[in-house]
Amino acid sequence: MHISRTGRGIAAATTGAAALVAAALATAAPAGVATATPAAVPHTFAAPAVAGHTLAHDVDSPISIAQCQAKWHINCYTPLQYRTAYNLNSLYRKGITGKGRTIVIVDSFGSPTIQHDLDVYSKQFGMASTKVSVVKWGKVPPFDPKNGDMTGWAGESTLDVEMAHAAAPGARIVLVETGVAETEGVTGLPEMMSAEKSLIDHGVGDVITQSFDATENTFPGVDQGDSSSIQKLRYAFKDAARKRVTVLASSGDDGPTNGTLDDSGDYTKQVNSWPSADPLVTSVGGTQLHLDDQGNRIKPDSVYNDYGAGGGGVSHVFSRPAFQNGVKKIVGNHRGTPDISMSAAVNGGAWVYSSYDPTAVGWDVYGGTSESSPLFSGIVALADQVAGHRLGNVNAALYSLAKHKGTGIVDVNDGTDNTYGGVTGYKAVDGYDMATGVGTLDAPSFVKSLARAARR
Repeated sequence: MHISRTGRGIAAATTGAAALVAAALATAAPAGVATATPAAVPHTFAAPAVAGHTLAHDVDSPISIAQCQAKWHINCYTPLQYRTAYNLNSLYRKGITGKGRTIVIVDSFGSPTIQHDLDVYSKQFGMASTKVSVVKWGKVPPFDPKNGDMTGWAGESTLDVEMAHAAAPGARIVLVETGVAETEGVTGLPEMMSAEKSLIDHGVGDVITQSFDATENTFPGVDQGDSSSIQKLRYAFKDAARKRVTVLASSGDDGPTNGTLDDSGDYTKQVNSWPSADPLVTSVGGTQLHLDDQGNRIKPDSVYNDYGAGGGGVSHVFSRPAFQNGVKKIVGNHRGTPDISMSAAVNGGAWVYSSYDPTAVGWDVYGGTSESSPLFSGIVALADQVAGHRLGNVNAALYSLAKHKGTGIVDVNDGTDNTYGGVTGYKAVDGYDMATGVGTLDAPSFVKSLARAARR
């Protein structure tokens, strides 16, 4: 089940991210930074990559795995279980919490209760909370809990913030809220890219996570071999590469296919989505964790394929980047996704607290690659802290690490697949595959290895 798609500059970068965020919060349009929509942008929807949260929701407090199985026939996991599963606690004990690093989360509309909800979430699991700095970009309309698009994106915002905090409890979080309502024939992507570039230019953020996607084929001209409508939106990612900001995106929740422009369903063929397929972005796919009550694995991870499936496949727009030359036999001459994966299955979904809808205050279970991308943003923040600097685009490092043992890359190779909606997908096999990428991770080794391998 899917959710319906629907700063001023400062004196010097050494002032610190907190001052930069404060400057950004002072005005939605920093002096000298244009917020006008770029010319000839496409009429293309950005869809949150969330699955399954309408299945299990609105309980007063998180319940046990056994109770979730009895009530909804799924496993439900807390951040404490995730921390055990990915061996994060050993990093926290060493003070590696993401301290001093900033995660930027970009969502339409946002949530009016995001700080309160993160505080409740953190208290429930005995974690210290953190301040969420909110940047409103463009004309963000007043939040209406009766508007399905707004509540859908509010749920997305809540999931993103709580998952990023769960993985990197010491990192700062900046939530960028954009006004995605249609204006002058365009939808949310141009505003999102404009917001990202502005924050990058003003030094706000070390890693950006994007839990949204739009099918490549829905951009004007792509089916006719003209990718200019996508190319015109890549300026934020090019800017991120120059400023060594890591950019992530969810690989999608429709397996090897994705939604049509009119939102009537999915394509009946293999397609891919942007920004996940962009070579300047790390595509984060989905796995299913199999855990006991303490968070220990009872069997290896498999491919996320329930109430949605982890997105993956070849791009119809981007040719194979150099970092994928080693997997040419798998991706051919085109960019393949995902690059790496973390928890995303609904059967094994994440507990999330929200109160943005006064008629549905409480705890929900969320899944989808909207979960895996912010989780991985937390991992990158940990590696940034270890390195003492931003890592920039980590794709080359991921594929290099996957060639060696002991780097924290954990292969997902149980033979499960991301076939979805009648469209044949890809199996999780030995090595790289387009179901889970290079696989998943064991945090202590991976964080250290990534910090060392990413360019300095």
